[in-house]
Formats: sequence, structure tokens, C-alpha cells
Amino acid sequence: MNLTASKKVQKLTASIFQEVAVLKRKALNRGLDVIDLSVGSPDLPPPAFVVEELVKYASDTANYGYTLKGIPEFHEAVSFFYKQRYAADIDSEHEVLQLMGSQDGLAHLATAIINPGDYVLVPDPGYPIYEASVTIAGGVLFPLPLLAENNFLPVLDDIPLPILEKTKMMILSYPGNPVPVLADSSFFEEVVHFAKRHNILVVHDFAYSELIFDNNPQISFISVPGAKEVGIEFNSLSKTFNLAGCRIGYAVGNEQALNILGMFKSQIDYGVFYPIQKAATAALTSDYTLLQEQVKEYEFRRDTLMAGLEKSGWKLSKSPATMFLWAKIPAGWKSRQFAFELINNTGVAVIPGDAFGKQGEGYVRIALVQPAERLSEAAERIHKFLAKPK
Repeated sequence: MNLTASKKVQKLTASIFQEVAVLKRKALNRGLDVIDLSVGSPDLPPPAFVVEELVKYASDTANYGYTLKGIPEFHEAVSFFYKQRYAADIDSEHEVLQLMGSQDGLAHLATAIINPGDYVLVPDPGYPIYEASVTIAGGVLFPLPLLAENNFLPVLDDIPLPILEKTKMMILSYPGNPVPVLADSSFFEEVVHFAKRHNILVVHDFAYSELIFDNNPQISFISVPGAKEVGIEFNSLSKTFNLAGCRIGYAVGNEQALNILGMFKSQIDYGVFYPIQKAATAALTSDYTLLQEQVKEYEFRRDTLMAGLEKSGWKLSKSPATMFLWAKIPAGWKSRQFAFELINNTGVAVIPGDAFGKQGEGYVRIALVQPAERLSEAAERIHKFLAKPK
């Protein structure tokens, strides 16, 4: 049998995470001690009470049937969480859609909304699923450059009117991945007016909503007046409560958009495991003590790694949010060359910035997913790596 991928799949590029995984395996096989700072998978445990809730309901064999959709308690918990954390009013019955993680929704939204030839505005650099989902749907990508001189915010006035006339959707993410920066209320207000003027659906990826440092404000796009008229926001329990493997998240906001995505999702899955929904409900309605402790831990890790790297003369911008540093690499390197030689020579794995778009060249993304002592060790290895002649 001779099979070839569909034309849509052939347009996709190989996952950078798979490429780096191969390099990690080769490094391990050579006996290197690998410090994996590539994938944003939390190394911290979920709260004990959440695990207890999961175990309790998983012990009941009556809970192993299809759920088909989110249970009412989960939807109410999302509404409660948004009110408590972002002062946003969410109708639990009509403005919440449960998902198998935020990536699940982001991966399927374009297919549910976009027709071939429709334009979608995507951040560059941006998380790879944004581009991949539009490509699979047959849409046309229009990159929004995120540049340091613009505080990594897109300049909406730079988008040509002929493009806007064909645009159906725009994807944003603040705090972002891979660029871990924040947007303020005035920018989100500008986005709302822009979307209304051009009849564009705004899709905001808010997966790092609870990893915001240095007492910076937490601003949900959906909390901005008028946002629910033009947009939806994706969020997840993966990073917030360290439940990445449980695959549970949600979207909130515009009822019409959520209904369309929900209808599409009803054709391809049968809902999230009931015990996971109950555990997630407990997490969302807790006292949030864990979230405060977690922010302090990631701040400490960020500061530890930055201090170590700056000893090598590598000056970095201080990340105000997320579990990543977006690091401009030393002069004379290309992103992939730097990342691939780093793991081959030192065992420290990072992701090259160009994997996230053209504007990512010259950067690497470093995940703070190891204890502080391992981050110090990574910084020491990088120091020795940079001290060697190229």
C-alpha cells in the first residue's frame, strides 16, 4: 500500500517539539544529563484535594459512561472562577463551553468557523496550533508581527483594508506563548472597537491567566466591555492547576461562536471523563491559595535562571508572566543553530524561536519547568557553552 497525506496535512510543518524530542533522546543515549526546558508541561503537582476528588469519583464504576458535554456544576464553577479572578460576568448556561484542554478548542475552531479563502489574523511569533488550525481549515493566514519596539503588541492600523475585508477571525494571546508579555485594558478596548468595525471574531488564548508576576494585573479580554459581542476566550486547567494530562479546559464568551464550536465538537468526541470534571470543579471553586504559592515559585525560578544567565553576559528581558522566558540569543547565532547545538553539547533543551514564526528568529523560548537548582545548573552549562569559541 502506498499512502500519502492529504494536501492539507502536507502543508503542515513537522512539529518542533518532535524534533527536539529526537535530539533529547540522542543526548540521553550519549549519556548526557538532559535538563528539559523545552515543553511547557508543569512539573508541579496538582492540589491534593483535587487529586482526592478525582480518586473518589473514579472509584465509582457508575461514572465510566460518556458525559457528552460539560456537567452543570463545571459550567457554574467556570462562571464563579471568572467572577472571582477577573470580575467578569459569565452566563454559565450559555457562555461556557467545556473542552478537552484549550488546545482542543483552538485546533477545531477554524474548521468550525472558517471557509476556504477566509483570512485569519495570527500573531507572529505565535503558538503553532494557531497557524496549523487555519491551514487545515483552508483559511488564509495573515501574520501580525509582534515586535519589541511595539511592546510585542500588533499594530492593528497597519493591516491593509483589502485584507480586513476578507478577514473573519483574529487570534491573540496575552499573556502570550511564546512571547510572555501582557496587554492592558486600553489595548483590549481597541481590539473590541476594531473587531466591531470590521466584523471580525476575536479569539483570545488565556491559558496562562494565573501565571502573572510582580503584582501585575490579571486582565481577561472577556472582562472588557463589549468583548462578548465580538469574541471568545480559551482557558485551561493545565497550567493553572497542573492538570495538563487530564485534558480539561473551556471557552467563554460569545454564545453564537460557542454554539458553532460546540456543534462541531459534538461530532467528534463524547465529553470529558466525569471524575475529571468533578475534580476540575473543585479546583475552580477552591480558595486559590495554590495559585498564590505557584506564582511565587515561578517568579523565583525566573529570577534564578535570569541571574545565572546574566553572569554569562546574556542580558534578558524580565518575563512578566507565564512559565517561559523569551530570550534574544547572543549575536552571531541563528535560533535553530543555537538551540540544537546547546542540547547536543550541554543537554539543555530549549525551543528555537523561529518555530513560532518568522519574527521569532533570533530568540529561543526557555520553559521554567524545573526546580530552581536545576535551572541554576542549566545556567552554568550555558555559561560554559557561550564561553567556548563557535
